[in-house]
Amino acid sequence: MSRMSHSAEPHSDSAGAGAGAGDGAGTDADVVVVGCGPVGLVLSLLLAHRGRRVVVLEQYPDQYPFPRVVAFDGETARNFASAGIGESLNELGEALGEYAFQNAAGQKLLSFEAPYRPDRDGWPKATVMHQPTFESALRAHAETLDNVRLLTGHRAEHLADHGDHVEVLAPGPELGDRPLTARWAVGCDGANSFVREHMGAKVTDLGFTHDWLLCDVVFHEPREFTPNDVQICDPARPTTIVASGRGHRRWEFMRLPGETNEELSTVERMWELLEPHGVTPDNATLTRNIVYTFQASTTDKWRAGRMLLAGDSAHQMPPFAGQGMCSGIRDAANLAWKLDLVLGGVAGERLLDTYQAERGKQVRHTIDMSVEVGRIVSELDQEAAERRDAYLLAMKEDAPERDVAPSFFPLEDGVLRRDARAADGGPTGGLVPQGRVARGEERGLFDDVAGRGFVLLSTLDPYEVLEGKNLAFLERLDAHLVRVLPVGTPPKQVKPHEVVDLENVYLPFLDGAGSVAVLVRPDFHVFGTARDRSDLPRLVGDLRRQLTATAALSRAPLAAR
Repeated sequence: MSRMSHSAEPHSDSAGAGAGAGDGAGTDADVVVVGCGPVGLVLSLLLAHRGRRVVVLEQYPDQYPFPRVVAFDGETARNFASAGIGESLNELGEALGEYAFQNAAGQKLLSFEAPYRPDRDGWPKATVMHQPTFESALRAHAETLDNVRLLTGHRAEHLADHGDHVEVLAPGPELGDRPLTARWAVGCDGANSFVREHMGAKVTDLGFTHDWLLCDVVFHEPREFTPNDVQICDPARPTTIVASGRGHRRWEFMRLPGETNEELSTVERMWELLEPHGVTPDNATLTRNIVYTFQASTTDKWRAGRMLLAGDSAHQMPPFAGQGMCSGIRDAANLAWKLDLVLGGVAGERLLDTYQAERGKQVRHTIDMSVEVGRIVSELDQEAAERRDAYLLAMKEDAPERDVAPSFFPLEDGVLRRDARAADGGPTGGLVPQGRVARGEERGLFDDVAGRGFVLLSTLDPYEVLEGKNLAFLERLDAHLVRVLPVGTPPKQVKPHEVVDLENVYLPFLDGAGSVAVLVRPDFHVFGTARDRSDLPRLVGDLRRQLTATAALSRAPLAAR
């Protein structure tokens, strides 16, 4: 078996002496999640699959019926699969196709292609979705898990941190007026977050705010668009046209100076704006229209005691790079494994301080990138737009295959191995790629075959190299120890903890890093690498010492911290 533990039971809360073990006993849940959007659902599912008891509070009785997000990237798809809906992703989404930026004359300024084939993460580089359908799938999966409770129609009105647990008052049909207790609370409740307000966190406006009219339509007959998604960078009226899954399509029109939201959002004005694009009441139905304010902002603290924030409650960004929801899902993936270790006593609660330290920098990179893309689209000055067009067209000549923007930025701080190799630009802090592997008769993506969670991937047999406290530590993490073998290895030679690298992904990755092993975190970020056999125990020991240190810090008196 590749997994150290042979039991399917969750981590024991009574194991170990680390801070967090056994505290808050008798609570209704391990974690209460406020907000039932994609971020709250994914966080809840990731925790539940680790055996944690989760209650999700949602103020509205029914699911929001309209799409807000229209696409996600390959890393997010990998996290959705970890949340338990991997088998449905191909059915729920469709290829983004070409995403292009055009000027007023129709010249292509930037573009990239995202066909429906596996990318770095084992999933397509970009996938279009219909958000209500997607959220329904997440909710349906949550309903199959005994340790998740979705309480809709429960509006959080009071939140108290009692030191070893939190108490939430959220009256509704199931709780009545009875308070709900949990060991931790996470606010995934959006831009107007109740949890953030209760924490006293401050929001900083980063100075990029615009009003846009969103028009969602469904055509009466199937219709194809080339390119599939387009940003029309026209100073006379910046416009976005995107697919939004299941036959839905969205037009977004920037509000111009001198226009009011009221006059922009009349039905008559909307059809006037849509008509030049071949959209009329005769061939399409307008399913939703709203004037929405795109903005960029960050929150100064994502944790206060036993309360945390994720998603839009912690940060917001303009939608032009398609990274708003993706960033929230990254929050959930980062936070879930850390909460799990703290709840199980494997690490101290100070581990949670690395959450904002890690994600805050990544988010700021992503916000800055999204703002820069937004500035390209939203330029209203004619002369400035002409200079922009000339510059981008010249760049396109030099690099015709250039991507619009990167969607991933490596971790720069936090739970990482800090050695000279990491400082030299190695894979530490980056994402480990995913390819297809084989074990016995099983063929599939690495995560499905070898397992999720902490993974020690090596060209050596880790059971022959590691011993004693390092093996015990990995067992406590419920880690997967996996030896990777070259394609063509006879199946009868493959041991239960080995996989065959069918697509030649992992061996070149390790070779390029000058490493015999890589230790991967549950959020697929590389903790660190081992250069040779003697370095492998030190790699594992480094993670063990970092997690042990968080427990020691959590137990220390406040005056000593």
